[in-house]
Amino acid sequence: MNCHLRTYAPIAYSLVASAVFLDSLRFKFTNAPETQTIFGKLDAWASGFGAEGLFAQTGLFSQYVIGSAELVASSLLLASLVPALKRLRVLGALIAVAVLSGAVNFHLFTPLGIDPNNAGGGLFAMAVVVWLCSIAMLVAGRGVLIELGRAVARVLLPSRALSPGGPALTPARS
Repeated sequence: MNCHLRTYAPIAYSLVASAVFLDSLRFKFTNAPETQTIFGKLDAWASGFGAEGLFAQTGLFSQYVIGSAELVASSLLLASLVPALKRLRVLGALIAVAVLSGAVNFHLFTPLGIDPNNAGGGLFAMAVVVWLCSIAMLVAGRGVLIELGRAVARVLLPSRALSPGGPALTPARS
């Protein structure tokens, strides 16, 4: 049973999360009324503290930016179904956690609310399910995540800082 869960849960997660993200793209990329309502409410809220346009169509967190992140996440998750590329699932899950952490928090802690379009709250429910599953995938793939962190650190930090006897986080001198 446990073996089957370890084998099929990541596949099911990748398929479900990708389906949720890809389904939402038709709303975000076509500027559907539901999307206008959601991002309009968020932009009005942000305007209240001087960040007008943050969620507008050309804003930093516009429907197109969020939709693009969801497209990249779903692409990575679907690519991870190829056995040689299964490590991409962690990157897809990392992007999913980032996007959905924002979504869940904005639904809970802004005037957006859990059911902004009066459609029964299904959008929020799916966001929470995929968010929790994405966190579970990160926990399950923590070894790959740590490996990725080390690879990024090797690129961004000087080689001396990573050597066992070298000083920690000392900038390189030129």
